[in-house]
Amino acid sequence: MSPDFFDVVTRQRAHRAFSDRPVTDHDLARLLDAAVHAPSAENRQPWEFVVVRDPHRRAAIGELMRRGWEESGREFERGRLPRALFEDVERGATGGIATAPVHVVVCADVARGLEQTVGSSVFPAVQNLLLAATALGLGSALTTIAVGYAHELAALLALPGHVRPVAVVPVGWPARPLGRPRRDPFGRHTHREVFGVPW
Repeated sequence: MSPDFFDVVTRQRAHRAFSDRPVTDHDLARLLDAAVHAPSAENRQPWEFVVVRDPHRRAAIGELMRRGWEESGREFERGRLPRALFEDVERGATGGIATAPVHVVVCADVARGLEQTVGSSVFPAVQNLLLAATALGLGSALTTIAVGYAHELAALLALPGHVRPVAVVPVGWPARPLGRPRRDPFGRHTHREVFGVPW
């Protein structure tokens, strides 16, 4: 029996530490099938997914994440994130994410979809992938640090010029269970008719 949708939505959160238990192609196919059922601008479906299992290639992606964090991400986030979250992100960026047995590099084919609508087309697919991972008990996270080195990432994956990397989603069985994410109640950020009229 499938888990309740609303339960999945309220349990989905970023995982940055993974066990070495393998992820089957069957499970990945379920994630990717969920991803391609997302909406996209003009139904162009500009997404391309590169599933990376090779340990050397995953290590290279992990190195791009580490570089991005150490060259600029760390100082940008220092003081912006609560200490525990900062430390978790740092552990993930400097090695934890690289240990995921699978990296799904989400790309956009700008020949098939407008560059202006890449985000509105590709990120719903990423969200579907993240929710599907949660439904199966897998850990995942939306990361974009490595995309700061788009040319290196494209070369590593042999991407043609019209296919741009947009995000890296590590996928694996969680190293430890995580509780539900902490979120403000929706009413704190919801207005009736005009801004400032509380829900």
